[in-house]
Amino acid sequence: MTKYVSDAVELLQRLIATPSVSRDEKAAADIMEEALRGYGFEAHRVGNNVWAFSHNFDENHPTILLNAHIDTVKPVASWTREPFSPTIENGRLYGLGSNDCGGGLVSLLQAFRQLKSEKYNLIYLASCEEEVSGANGIVKALPLLPKIDVAIVGEPTGMQPAIAEKGLMVLDITARGKSGHAARNEGINAIYEMLDDLNWLRSYKFPKVSPLLGPTLMQVTQINAGTQHNVVPDECKIVVDVRTNEYYKNEFVCAFIQKHLKSEVKARSFRLHSSSISESHPLIQKCVATGKTPFGSPTLSDQALMPFPSVKLGPGESSRSHSADEYIEISEIEDAIQFYLDLLG
Repeated sequence: MTKYVSDAVELLQRLIATPSVSRDEKAAADIMEEALRGYGFEAHRVGNNVWAFSHNFDENHPTILLNAHIDTVKPVASWTREPFSPTIENGRLYGLGSNDCGGGLVSLLQAFRQLKSEKYNLIYLASCEEEVSGANGIVKALPLLPKIDVAIVGEPTGMQPAIAEKGLMVLDITARGKSGHAARNEGINAIYEMLDDLNWLRSYKFPKVSPLLGPTLMQVTQINAGTQHNVVPDECKIVVDVRTNEYYKNEFVCAFIQKHLKSEVKARSFRLHSSSISESHPLIQKCVATGKTPFGSPTLSDQALMPFPSVKLGPGESSRSHSADEYIEISEIEDAIQFYLDLLG
């Protein structure tokens, strides 16, 4: 094991042993700040987002952002191990956040330490609140950074380049009726008012289907109506999860749905757009030349908040994320560090 791989594993073990559930990442951010300073970089920080610039930073050169997040989800009940106890067995490092996305976090950092270029700049950013798309996460840091030309996001992709990612929009939809006594068939039943809208949401298909991400999807995930059995409900509320592909902006989809439904439609936010990078981008072409296969990712990441091209590329597998007994292979970290060096060298 090389020094850089050893340093990566040691740092990741410290992070696993330091609970950093979203919105409670201060201790993990302290560790990342200490690590950057220990490696000879000037660490910058806003809240629990920590970053550093490559040496001899020149704003006349293109800038590449290397980003991964320090926060984790809460451990699920089915863990058979202690989630905050980093354990290495048979080449695997177990622990909460090891795969999502500690492996990418420490691998990108070790590559950042070693890379030197007179043609481009690097910024390494360890961000917080990714798992909740929080207001104090990467959106706090990005305005404080110089112009970014492209980003590599270290989410677990098996080191295959995810060149597109679905966006997310949550809709609150309300149908209104008029209350009355159920026995006398009085009033206007808000549930019945919602039925046509439910059928439209279930059956409508957006025509533009992405070859990478598939269709834009609408899924009704929650419904609530009524106060008691003998009162006709005057209000019916549903929640709709919308996953957009790169052909549709969230604002357009919301307006389109509003046009076709009788009920009141409100979006909680428009900010989590689908993201993509051209397959002809030099970074992607270099990945392809090494035998990597570009794909579209169904999972959301901080890419949705980046107003510049980005690719999701990191060690580990998405299928391990948010699962019990999460782990990362030490060999995956080693391979990732080398691939980042080859890609950016």
